[in-house]
Amino acid sequence: MAKQLKLKIVTPERLVLEEMVDQVSLPTTEGEITILPGHIPLITGLASGDVVAVSKDEYVPMAIVGGFVEVKPGQNGEVATEVAVLADFAEHVSELSEDKIGQAKARAEELKKQMENKQHVDFEHFEAELERSLTRVKIADKWRTRKYRK
Repeated sequence: MAKQLKLKIVTPERLVLEEMVDQVSLPTTEGEITILPGHIPLITGLASGDVVAVSKDEYVPMAIVGGFVEVKPGQNGEVATEVAVLADFAEHVSELSEDKIGQAKARAEELKKQMENKQHVDFEHFEAELERSLTRVKIADKWRTRKYRK
């Protein structure tokens, strides 16, 4: 049997995914990385983008915004057997319906207008909401014509 990693993706609201995968690609603050079984232990920040797990030759894509990833060593302490993703926001691409994408685009436009009019001064909230909306749209567009497991 081929070696696998236990992938766990968690947000403050819910457990998004927990399953055994062959590999996982993540957008980190230093660039995109792919983690395979046997990877060295690692902790790094996540950037906005898509986390793509591969399980039995099927892609499992997720839209993700911010957070951290930890590649944990196994019981013997030498090689990685678990990848824990602690994200500010994560959603499976199949959850990004046309309705949600439309709402995300409308929300992004509304936030941009509020910013232009200087009515809204909570810059951190504005930036987080805008990033979440734009990431949803970008990842949904990227995976619209690709095959993946729903």
